[in-house]
Amino acid sequence: MTKIRSVDRLDAPVVADVLALATAAEQADGVYPLSEDVVLRVRNGGGTHLLALADDGALAGYAFVDSANSGELVVHPGYRRRGYGSALLAAAGDGELAFWAHGDSPGAAALATKSGFIRSRVLWQMRRSLADFSAEAILPDGVTLRHFRPGHDEQAWLAVNARAFAHHPEQGRWTLDDLRLREAEPWFDPAGFLLAVDIEDTLLGFHWTKVHPPAGDDPALGEIYVLGVDPGGHRRGLGAALSVAGLRHLADTGLTQAMLYVDESNGAAVSLYRKLGFDIYKTDIMYSRRG
Repeated sequence: MTKIRSVDRLDAPVVADVLALATAAEQADGVYPLSEDVVLRVRNGGGTHLLALADDGALAGYAFVDSANSGELVVHPGYRRRGYGSALLAAAGDGELAFWAHGDSPGAAALATKSGFIRSRVLWQMRRSLADFSAEAILPDGVTLRHFRPGHDEQAWLAVNARAFAHHPEQGRWTLDDLRLREAEPWFDPAGFLLAVDIEDTLLGFHWTKVHPPAGDDPALGEIYVLGVDPGGHRRGLGAALSVAGLRHLADTGLTQAMLYVDESNGAAVSLYRKLGFDIYKTDIMYSRRG
């Protein structure tokens, strides 16, 4: 019988083991198996961490489950097709559950089907070149841009983010802890966190950019990390203007590629990003099971 450990915080050696497992899976599959949020929880705690151990004590598989019964799962390439994935799903519980699979892989689809999960969401990563980016942002009347100020803008940003993503199952429930974890990350740069404000400095919308460092032969990559407009203070064209402003910022730093994540079902956002020159680069799938 597969041994599964369940903990809410990982000690340093196990953190290293989980991240090494994820790297081994990336090398085998061509896609990293853990999202940014899960990596932050691996390093900082929170949620439930499930560890599948082989007979020799080696880490054969890992799963994370958050408070909303959503998570991610990965099995080391050297231990696949031995029941570790099924054991991790069983350890996650019998009720309502959802797991992300990064990359639309046949193996993940087979495990999901076998375990009674159905394909429920599709998340696209889209990309475009910045080498020829020449657009300039045209803001609505009475709107200006300024940078995010750590220690000052957190609560206003959280309020607008919650309203802008009220129906989004992940982004809309961000807490101050979620925000501060990212502010503490090496990539965080207030200069790339653009806020659209009115004459009274009321926050109307934002474009938070992120820069991924070079990896192997791949150059540094800019990201539309979070883009939102307060539905209560909507200004026509603000979302498009913020998109352009953030991409302009990334291009001006010398980056040559930009990316973003968007739900396939978000027709308005997909349409905007296609107009901005983005094309689908890869696909992530959520598999869900009803309670």
